[in-house]
Amino acid sequence: MAEDDLESLPGVGPATADKLTDTGYDSYQSIAVASPGELSNKADIGSSTASDIINAARDAADVGGFETGSMVLERRQQIGKLSWQIDEVDELLGGGLETQSITEVYGEFGAGKSQITHQLAVNVQLPPELGGLGGGCIFIDSEDTFRPERIDDMVRGLEDEALEATLEDREMEGSIDDEETMKALVDDFLDKIHVAKAFNSNHQILLAEKAKELAGEHEDTEWPVRLLCVDSLTAHFRAEYVGRGELAERQQKLNKHLHDLMRIGDLFNTGILVTNQVASNPDSYFGDPTQPIGGNILGHTSTFRIYLRKSKGDKRIVRLVDAPNLADGEGIMRVQDAGLKPE
Repeated sequence: MAEDDLESLPGVGPATADKLTDTGYDSYQSIAVASPGELSNKADIGSSTASDIINAARDAADVGGFETGSMVLERRQQIGKLSWQIDEVDELLGGGLETQSITEVYGEFGAGKSQITHQLAVNVQLPPELGGLGGGCIFIDSEDTFRPERIDDMVRGLEDEALEATLEDREMEGSIDDEETMKALVDDFLDKIHVAKAFNSNHQILLAEKAKELAGEHEDTEWPVRLLCVDSLTAHFRAEYVGRGELAERQQKLNKHLHDLMRIGDLFNTGILVTNQVASNPDSYFGDPTQPIGGNILGHTSTFRIYLRKSKGDKRIVRLVDAPNLADGEGIMRVQDAGLKPE
């Protein structure tokens, strides 16, 4: 994709163009979807100038107008579906995890939320004919959950057909029965997962902005970023903003963070997978008292909401709670040493 000439926008000279590029606004589209206040603060320009630049970028990028339903349908053909490699769950989700959408997985401690993020960080790298998206993954880790050893287990736990096809796709020589070949393959998978540990909520928000830059850098490469995992989305916000007095500020920051993530999905055709903690509702006398935290802001912003709960042994119930175009339902999977497997 040819680079956009930012200096052609009104009020943008060489110095301003450099500021915009340095802060991640390196295309008409990224500027067009920014707010004037955001652009003004980051690029150190006046708010009226920022508004003029954004309006011109919207015209240049051809965004912000109306389109017909058939045009929307055609655009949605570009959306990818990332397979969980579990038929029951893939059917429940209409083919798998969607790109350009936020999928939220919530459940109690030990339900297997982090196992899902690890497994999909592996699956996204598979060739499209095997249910992958042929892309890399960004992993924002706020709870110190990322384990490369688990990626090793899950790569080795792939079906032989998937391993053979992956070796061929990456032009790697050797056999899946050879330990040196498998070690090299695991290392190659790990090289395509970009991990950052978030130390607090402000750092987590900053990492989302850095993720946008990283996705932009890889957009035209052989391995574009096709999955962004945040595990967990709400842990830092929950710990730092305590009580009703700080609820409004917490929700505002969480809302901005979610929209930053959504922007990455829209700009780079990336699937956004976030995990969420839960709380027990003491007023619930009937049914399951488990409720996801994050309130209505998270509920409205998540395109797909999945409730994960424990069952007997290694079984987990995957329940689709909310989706714009799919019926609610449940599927069963197993969390095993080799990864997530069908029942």
